[in-house]
Amino acid sequence: MKLIRFGHAGQEKPGVIIDDKRYDVSGFIPDYNETFFETDGLAKLAAIVAEHGTNLPAADEDARLGSPVARPSKLLCIGLNYADHAKETGAPMPPEPVLFMKSTTAVVGPDDNVMIPKNSVKTDWEVELAVVISKKASYVDEAEAAECIAGYVLHNDVSEREFQLERNGTWDKGKGCDTFAPLGPFLATADEVSDVDNLRLWLNVNGEKMQDGTTANLIFKIPFLISYVSQFMTLLPGDVISTGTPAGVGLGFSPPVYLKPGDVIELGIDGLGTQKQTVVAYSK
Repeated sequence: MKLIRFGHAGQEKPGVIIDDKRYDVSGFIPDYNETFFETDGLAKLAAIVAEHGTNLPAADEDARLGSPVARPSKLLCIGLNYADHAKETGAPMPPEPVLFMKSTTAVVGPDDNVMIPKNSVKTDWEVELAVVISKKASYVDEAEAAECIAGYVLHNDVSEREFQLERNGTWDKGKGCDTFAPLGPFLATADEVSDVDNLRLWLNVNGEKMQDGTTANLIFKIPFLISYVSQFMTLLPGDVISTGTPAGVGLGFSPPVYLKPGDVIELGIDGLGTQKQTVVAYSK
């Protein structure tokens, strides 16, 4: 299944995509949130789709798409998880996953504007594959990690490099700014993705190809990441783990290239759709 949330920001309704058309399931499901995943919502949704199919109410094809997951309890990210990206940033290959968090207030829809933060001079882009957790998970064995996967989603891990690397603190300062986590356009359940270890991911800025990679080059694979993160904190249903970005970020160019108002970012992953964001200046 492909899960969407559509409507004005803060008023999104849950829906599904069937044969490339949008359908409204809000008459059956309140939202795609922690409670939904915790109460076996995916199985209930599958039964609803099987029973009603294209007889479900149609959803406006032109409506804004929000994040396909309502604000999660945690948005966790893995840094330097592609060897080429570690190399371009001058960082050594990590012996263990680099783990940081993005504020959940950074979550926006896939085509919403990306706002450059106040006083920012080094706002950057990162196309990433993210995995959504289906159930409460603590100290998960790697062999059992697949049981914890609800599905996959496209993520732009927007980053402010000065805040991240030069402001005397953890990476989180440059990762959790408002609009810095576009998710979507849809959540694809695990059965929709035949080979998660061989997906092409790409990103363009103003029509110029910046990133073009494959998940085959992930240093730490998804089952290991789920197991690893669960050793340090309990994962809750609907939590999101973003798995890292390949080479081609603005920081890696010589000289570096950063986003400015008016820039257009387009990105995508095989089978997970595309995003398109316009960069805007800071405003209250």
